Amino acid sequence: MYDTETPNRPTRTLRRSRSDRMVAGVCGGIAEMFGIDAALVRIGLVAATLLGFGTGAILYLVCWMIVPEE
Repeated sequence: MYDTETPNRPTRTLRRSRSDRMVAGVCGGIAEMFGIDAALVRIGLVAATLLGFGTGAILYLVCWMIVPEE
């Protein structure tokens, strides 16, 4: 009666980019995962760093350490 199989959906995993990187590829990897331009992610990170008293920089460093490279 009910279909127990789940449809094949593409999995989106966060990986640091090797091709679209400036420092460690974190912003490039986030941009690839969400399908947006990496420049927008970088602008958002700079805004978070300036307006959030360094929070963006801390998040970037944490992601650099824990997110695997593609």
